[in-house]
Amino acid sequence: MTRAVETVLFLVVLATVVATFARRWRVPAPSLLVIAGVIVGSVPGVPTIVVTPDIVSLVVLPPLLYAAGEELPWRDLRAVWRPVSALAVGLVLVSAAAVSAVAIALTPLPGGMAFVLGAVLASTDPVAVAALARRLALPPRVQALVQAESLFNDATSLLLFRVALSVAIAGGTVSWGHTTAEFAVLAGGGITVGAVIAAGAYLVRRRTEDPVLETVVALVTPYAAYVLAESIHASGVTAVVVASIILGTQATRMTTPRVRLQLSAVFDTVVFLLESAVFGLIGLQLPALFRGLAGIDTRWPLQALAIAATLMVVRVGWVFPLAALWQRRHQGQRPSWRVPAVVSWAGTRGVVPLAAALSIPLSAGGGAVLPNRDLVLLLTTAVIVLTLVVQGFTLAPLVRRAGIAVDVADVRQEDATARLQLANAGLSHLDHLAESEAAPEFVIVALRSAWLDRIERIQEHKGSEPPYTASVYRQLRRELLDVENAELDRLYHDGTISDNTRRRIQRSLDLEHAGLGDAP
Repeated sequence: MTRAVETVLFLVVLATVVATFARRWRVPAPSLLVIAGVIVGSVPGVPTIVVTPDIVSLVVLPPLLYAAGEELPWRDLRAVWRPVSALAVGLVLVSAAAVSAVAIALTPLPGGMAFVLGAVLASTDPVAVAALARRLALPPRVQALVQAESLFNDATSLLLFRVALSVAIAGGTVSWGHTTAEFAVLAGGGITVGAVIAAGAYLVRRRTEDPVLETVVALVTPYAAYVLAESIHASGVTAVVVASIILGTQATRMTTPRVRLQLSAVFDTVVFLLESAVFGLIGLQLPALFRGLAGIDTRWPLQALAIAATLMVVRVGWVFPLAALWQRRHQGQRPSWRVPAVVSWAGTRGVVPLAAALSIPLSAGGGAVLPNRDLVLLLTTAVIVLTLVVQGFTLAPLVRRAGIAVDVADVRQEDATARLQLANAGLSHLDHLAESEAAPEFVIVALRSAWLDRIERIQEHKGSEPPYTASVYRQLRRELLDVENAELDRLYHDGTISDNTRRRIQRSLDLEHAGLGDAP
């Protein structure tokens, strides 16, 4: 237990240092964390890290999937559901078949275990894709496409994995009727459980005014969806994803701005800690697995490289024709390489394949040791590391080379236009209040003056760099808030106010300061 706690604390410290350098070097933190984990795991004397399936699938996976699902807009998801379906089903099946064939040809794995390896690596990983995509200025629909694919291909890959295990362990045969029924249970059960949990969480949070209690409910929701779905043999990943998307669309209706700020801070912290731990563990796993496999085929790095290359070639061969067909049929355009190239290169593997590989049983049906399990786990981890490093470090340059990144000036223009419409809506409401005499006139005059100043600042510099006047305004606001903070501390230390009063006022000042954004 002590060693486990020490490992977790070490990973958190390592992740904090790595994240600092990743931001400074403008590289993806997951890729850098994996490299750091491999380096640390290769140092002589470092204890072997044993990761159990429960740690990854039950502790780490649900909140990370929930956070990724909440980032997926329902409007954009509806626009891309057809290509997402083709990727989440067709591409998974083709990838599994291709990896199985390569594994049979290049590795000592028998056909059954090669099929297991193909099923494990067939789907992209939502945690890794979301972590890499957060720092890219992708167009909304492209972002939705790559994230939705990674979120919804779990049911297909999990079904393949279960079928592959039955063939590899029990030597069973594949029944299409049974397979179809199992897929319906996996996908349909996951969707149903996710919707039920989302409805329950919505009702509870709508009737809760305690921010601490609401935060607890939000944190428990992904675990409840995952555990309930798995208990009825449905897809826990699908249940978490469905619950997160539903609740994400209702975020402004079921809670207050204060709670949203708190939930955002809590989930950002949880996601950082869990992503740090899991990507660091992936890196640490690889040297530990290699050391633990005495007499293993020394060609495994080349085998892992060949499998990773196969996944990429198959993905390119599937995405480009699909994109060309979509562009011709729905947009009337000539096929372009830009979006398909980015979508193809975004197919990283990560936490979900690792959890699947770890869940392979240690023994076969008769109690005998399951052969080649460790080799499957080693190849899976190696392919995950390869995709996170190679694709992770090169995805951003590819997005820039393709020229599909959202232009900063367009973002500023959209932001300014939206802010102007919001301010005009507020001003119109003030005019309505003045006509109906629903509020004191001096209050309406003060608010109208503030809103007119806001509209003038937006119109003066709409779509341009942040204006000097606005920058000075925010800087002076920060200085005034700092002065008020200092005076608040003086009043408290002089005994003029109580600690409760100090904390209450401090929170209001902090919220006002947060509304000004980060200091330049």
